Amino acid sequence: MNASLCSMCAFAKSSIGRKIIVAVTGLALVLFLAGHLTGNLLIFAGRDAFNDYAQFLHEVFHGAGVWIARIGLLACFVAHVWFTILLTRENKTARKKYAHQATVQAPKSSLIMIWSGLTILAFIIFHLLHFTVKAGTDYASFMQVMPDGSERHDAWKMVIVGFSNPLVAIFYIIAMTLLCSHLSHGVASIFQTLGLRSKKTAGPINVLSRIYAIVIYLGFISIPLAILLFGFGCEACK
Repeated sequence: MNASLCSMCAFAKSSIGRKIIVAVTGLALVLFLAGHLTGNLLIFAGRDAFNDYAQFLHEVFHGAGVWIARIGLLACFVAHVWFTILLTRENKTARKKYAHQATVQAPKSSLIMIWSGLTILAFIIFHLLHFTVKAGTDYASFMQVMPDGSERHDAWKMVIVGFSNPLVAIFYIIAMTLLCSHLSHGVASIFQTLGLRSKKTAGPINVLSRIYAIVIYLGFISIPLAILLFGFGCEACK
C-alpha cells in the first residue's frame, strides 16, 4: 500500500477526517439539490422547455454524463450516511465512557439525522427505479412528436403521469419533508465542520439553513401537489 493510500485510509479513520467527509459530501448534495430543483421547476414552463432540459442532460458526453452524475451523487450520499453512522457510534461509545447530561442532546440529534438520511436514501433508490429505470410503468413509450416529424422521450408526460399516482406523490412529499428536516440542521453543520461558523455568524447561518431547507421543500413538493390537487398537465396527457 503506497503512502498516499495509507494517508487517505488514516484520514477516513480519524474523527476529524470523517467529519470533513460528511461535510464535503453534504455540500455536494446541497449544491445538487439547488440545481436539480431549478431544472425540475421547468415543468411549469411547459412540455417543450422541460423536455429540452431532459434531452440536454441525456446528451452530455454522448449520454455518459448523466450516469456519471447519478453514480457520483449516489456514492456521495452513501458515503455521507455511512460516515455519519460511524461518527454517531463513536459519539455513543464516548458518551458511555464520559457520561454527561450536556452531551446527550447532540447524539440524539445525530440519531434523527441518520434515520431521516436512511429514509431519504430509500426514496432515492425508489426515485431512480421509478423515473430512471422506469420499473413498473412503460414510460419508454412516452414520446413527443417534434415539428419535423422526429420523436424524443417525453419526460414531461412521464413526470405528470408518475405523480398522478397518489401513493407515489404522497411518498415523495413525505421524503421531501424528511429532507427539509435534515437540511435545516445539516446545512448549518457543514459551515461548522468546515470552520466557517463562529459565534457572530451562527445566527445568520442558522437562518440561512432554515430558509434554504424551506425553499427546497416548497419547490420540490409544488410539482406533485400541482399535479395531484389541481390536475396540472393531466389533460394534455390523456
